[in-house]
Amino acid sequence: MSLVSKLALVLFFCSLSINTSSAEVVCEELPKDLCAFSIASSGKRCLLETSKAANGGVEYQCSTSEVVVERMTDYIETDQCVEACGLERKSVGISSDALLEPQFTAKLCSPACYKKCPNIVDLYFNLAAGEGVFLPDLCEKRRMNPRRAMVELVSSGAAPGPVSDESEDIQAALAPAPQ
Repeated sequence: MSLVSKLALVLFFCSLSINTSSAEVVCEELPKDLCAFSIASSGKRCLLETSKAANGGVEYQCSTSEVVVERMTDYIETDQCVEACGLERKSVGISSDALLEPQFTAKLCSPACYKKCPNIVDLYFNLAAGEGVFLPDLCEKRRMNPRRAMVELVSSGAAPGPVSDESEDIQAALAPAPQ
């Protein structure tokens, strides 16, 4: 990160702390390099999206998703957590497919990420749950035998089939609380 970027980031955070009574995180007002992995004051996740620019290039914009985080609001993920968890700030969309990549799960399950970055762990906990996988079990298996954990995940057949529109009793599991 350049000195100018760091200075802009410091000024941004200072402006948030100067008037804390009215400061709130609004996804659409976040700079592109702070959007991904942030949570708005409403409790909804911020989402980095792309659109076609007038010149034919790609523009990035931050928007509010419909995904609500249960226990966090007004949160901008730290660069340390983004790096520790093996992610990138300019992530456009996320997928549970990342859980099949041994290098990614190694970082996600590392103590630097799993124990210190509850926002990211919660996000991937819910993605894994959507595939029928309990993230703490995956991380434990990964610690014990990384190769076998991936084989079990791929061959488990635990991922649920499509959910119908009539399904009203969907329940989400809560991610483990940070230690």
